[in-house]
Amino acid sequence: MTSTAHDHVRRGTDAAVQDGVDLPYAQEPDEVLARLGTTRSGLDAGEAAARLQAVGPNRLPTAPRPSAIRRFLSHFDDVLIYILLAAAVLKAFLGDWVDFGVILVVALVNALVGFLQEGQAERALDGIRTMLSLTATVRRDGRWTEVDAETLVPGDVVRVRSGDKVPADVRLVRATNLQVDESALTGESVPAVKDVAPVGADAGVGDRSSMLFSGTIVAAGTGGGVVTATGARTEIGRIQALIAGVDHLDTPLTQQLGHLGTLLSRGILGMAFVMLVVGRVVHDFALPDLVSAAIGFAVAAVPEGLPALVTITLALGVQQMARQHAITRKLPAVEALGSVTTICSDKTGTLTRNEMTARTVVTAERTYAVEGLGYEPTGSVTLDGSPASLAEHTDLAALVRAGALCNDARVTAGDDGRWTIVGQPTEAALRTLALKTGADTGGTQRLAAVPFESAHKLSATLDRLADGTLRLHVVGAPDRLLDRSTTQRGPDGAPVPLDRAHWERTIDALGAQGLRVLAAAERPAAPGTSALTLEDVETGLTFLGVVGIVDPPRPEAVAAIADCHRAGIAVKMITGDHAGTAVAIARELGIVAPGHDVRALTGPELEAMSAEDLRRRVQDVDVYARTSPEHKIRIVRALQSHGEVVAMTGDGVNDAPALTRADIGIAMGIKGTEATKEAAEIVLADDNFATIERAVEEGRRIYDNIRKSVVFLLPTNGAQSLVILVAVLLGLALPLTPVQILWVNLVTAVTLSLALAYEPAEPGIMDRPPRSRKEAVLSRPSLVVVVWASLLIGGATLAIYLVEKELGADDAVARTAAVAMLVLGQMAFLFSCRFLNGSSLTWRVLTGNRVVWIAVGSLLVLQLVFTYAPFMQAWFGSAAIAPRDWGLALLVAVGVFLLCEVGKVVARRMRP
Repeated sequence: MTSTAHDHVRRGTDAAVQDGVDLPYAQEPDEVLARLGTTRSGLDAGEAAARLQAVGPNRLPTAPRPSAIRRFLSHFDDVLIYILLAAAVLKAFLGDWVDFGVILVVALVNALVGFLQEGQAERALDGIRTMLSLTATVRRDGRWTEVDAETLVPGDVVRVRSGDKVPADVRLVRATNLQVDESALTGESVPAVKDVAPVGADAGVGDRSSMLFSGTIVAAGTGGGVVTATGARTEIGRIQALIAGVDHLDTPLTQQLGHLGTLLSRGILGMAFVMLVVGRVVHDFALPDLVSAAIGFAVAAVPEGLPALVTITLALGVQQMARQHAITRKLPAVEALGSVTTICSDKTGTLTRNEMTARTVVTAERTYAVEGLGYEPTGSVTLDGSPASLAEHTDLAALVRAGALCNDARVTAGDDGRWTIVGQPTEAALRTLALKTGADTGGTQRLAAVPFESAHKLSATLDRLADGTLRLHVVGAPDRLLDRSTTQRGPDGAPVPLDRAHWERTIDALGAQGLRVLAAAERPAAPGTSALTLEDVETGLTFLGVVGIVDPPRPEAVAAIADCHRAGIAVKMITGDHAGTAVAIARELGIVAPGHDVRALTGPELEAMSAEDLRRRVQDVDVYARTSPEHKIRIVRALQSHGEVVAMTGDGVNDAPALTRADIGIAMGIKGTEATKEAAEIVLADDNFATIERAVEEGRRIYDNIRKSVVFLLPTNGAQSLVILVAVLLGLALPLTPVQILWVNLVTAVTLSLALAYEPAEPGIMDRPPRSRKEAVLSRPSLVVVVWASLLIGGATLAIYLVEKELGADDAVARTAAVAMLVLGQMAFLFSCRFLNGSSLTWRVLTGNRVVWIAVGSLLVLQLVFTYAPFMQAWFGSAAIAPRDWGLALLVAVGVFLLCEVGKVVARRMRP
């Protein structure tokens, strides 16, 4: 080879090493080896070191994270907080340091609460990194050695065996009985069978049988291959990049509160400007007095207690949901659940148990039903609804015995009562079937075995039975066993000619039900036989029957899906499993209505669709099969383009990007990967889909209570700003100082407002449709109530202040009486807000929520301290007032309550 040609080959090899070989699963192994510049003997140490320098270590990159200081400062990024901070700065210029300190503390407390409560979704990337292998067995310098998996490079030749974690993406060059658990990557409930044959270039991740993927686990067999990609270039690295690049959406509540804050800020600034102009031009106020009045108005109008109120309400909801096994990682997710319109759910382990279960047994004579779910050996085998004993049904006994003896799986009960398996899930299903029937295989000795291999898709054993006879037992794919069978078991147990057409119809019928079908066969062995080869089971077998196996739906998921449909929430299954299985399970779950002709949309079909094509179809498709992580994100985005609020559930790392993109990501806590849990907003501690339905109900209750709290809180600010505004426009002294206004805002927000967070759910809360994302927290009827209450409480406060001044009280006493009126007026309005959609003129307003009375008592104590404690008088300019002043304020508060009820009647008539 010339020097130029050699350089050209070297540059091609370097490019392949840097970028990975395109579509290695679709190429022959030797072609992949050649393109990577290696051989089956692997690399030498020097070449491996050079490549490591070029491509970097085999680990996922660490995403940069904002510092704690930046995250803390981000919580000041709110227009209402800007107004408060500006007010504090102006107070500092005027030398009012007490006012400056109080305003600043309020802003700092708000930021601190948000900082402590925020979710840290970046840890999702750490969760994925824990999935990577720590060591690898690699061929270097002509010999096998164990190295740190981070030192692997494309072109390295590695080997794996049962129990190993795959250290990188590998193109197989040899495989023996190799099966790999890829459920965390693809959603498949059964280990994938691997071999060296190339597959089509359009094969999805779950169909790339010639590849091993980093982070997956070898379930059985051995294999070897060449590393094609490491670190961020692996399939799992690509998923990490998807998570890091997904744009997360604000929840509906976050968006609505932001919109409300913007509107309030514009109104506050506009009215403050009007005050400055009127005060200066009409009343010729001195500039310091005018600035103080404008600051007082701004402080009065800013609902600085609103962020704390929402945070506390959501935190209480988190506690309630935790008691129902839904762990919330990010506070806004609690409320957002209540507005969910579509739940996109993974199938394996979420809607199903991820435990293969024998459901149907078919022999030549009869069809038996199998009770029970999962690996727990409870339930029986029945015929026409009656238990079928092995003694009376020898055809069943023969099939169950074959499945139990040609079997290496074990089913055991753990200390926690959960049944687990050691071995293959399909073999475990046959083992559980034998335990349910009480089959006795004691006294049987295995003499030889042919292990399962993907090439022949069967396993066989040579067994000496308890009576001393020898018999071959074979279990495997039905078509392979039919090819090797010449007879089938007759009614009397004797072999009769095989009716292949009958069995093919039976197998097709079971497959149409979404069942995975296994067959069993047997034949006698000659006395003295001690060895067994594949050739010994090539022909002459007696076909015993077939077993239909399924990963069964969770019974509680069926009921939860029905409840979701009743609440107007669509449920869509998105799975990596095959289309036929997905549709069959969807029918059992009730996702697809009985009798409806439904076809799943598959990953390759979705791949061929444009974004607009998918957008047009996405709402009409309920089942998606053979999907990849990118497909799930596309589906979620297409649904969101229709204004849907989407919750995505899942347990595998393949679900993590879609969980990040969805409005609400929900992970399974028991079987979910760490990456999925960290990407999600909510983790289900019991892996129970039904918990989602209860969480949605809790989310709706929380939103109702937040709405009640906002309606309750805003009149406090409305009344205060109204008092300041009227005083300035009329040329009066300020009835309230800025620090007194802040006092009322804070004490009512953390006492009275908090009480509404404990309000129970309204009747029929799950019978109404989800609220629209565009629906405002403050609807038009609610706004009428807020304005009416603001006028009533503000007018009463101003009236009390003017009455006290008329009676000769000084400013301190008059202002303290006005603060007392504000507090008692809010207390009266609290009881009115308990039933926003109905009348509060009922005895029920005094019962059902004991926290209301705790809050009322706490507020009265705080107000007494404010009024009579000397240090509070020094800080806030308050003064002691007489019982007569309290009595007058209480009487006016009762009037406020009655008039608020009149306003609610008017508001209800405005509701569409």
